[in-house]
Order: sequence, then structure tokens, then C-alpha cells
Amino acid sequence: MATTKVKGTSKRIKELKGIEDIRPEKITDEELAQLRDLVKNINLAHHEIGVIEAKKHSMMHVLVQKQNDLLAMQDKIEKEYGTLDVDINDGTIKYEEDGKADKKD
Repeated sequence: MATTKVKGTSKRIKELKGIEDIRPEKITDEELAQLRDLVKNINLAHHEIGVIEAKKHSMMHVLVQKQNDLLAMQDKIEKEYGTLDVDINDGTIKYEEDGKADKKD
């Protein structure tokens, strides 16, 4: 024989039998405040991570552009001076003794 469940039936049965449901209906105000504070802090951390990731993404685009600019400048220097062997500190070009650019492997 099949039985059907009716919402709230067990609660009604407990009432008829005189059994009280002594489980609390709410958490304490202190626990609620702690819970809200934890959730708020987690949400703030997620927000900050999002801000950092957005900045990282933007900086990655800047980095790629600067690397492309460097490649373009290297091409220009190599065409103009015949070498890329340049001291980055003072701009001195290092040539081989025969006056040609030093082509180190």
C-alpha cells in the first residue's frame, strides 16, 4: 500500500502527541554577527582579487607592447649600426677589430 507525505505532517503528529520540537529556530545574534562578518570579509577578498587580476591583465598588455617596442628598436639599431652588441649602461657599441660588428654566437 502506498503512502503519501503531507508537508508538516510530522510536526502535527508531534503536536498531537505532546512532543515539543525544542530545536532552536535561529542562531544567536552574536553568531549572526560573526557569520555576517566572515561572509563580508570573504566577499571583500574576492573583490580585491578581482581588482588585482584586472590590473594584472592590463599590465600584461603593457608588457607585450613594450616587448614589441624593444624588438622594433633592436631591428632599427641592427640596421643602422650592424650589431645589437650595445652596452645598455652607456650606449657603447662593441665592434670587432676589423671595424665590423662583433657577431658573437
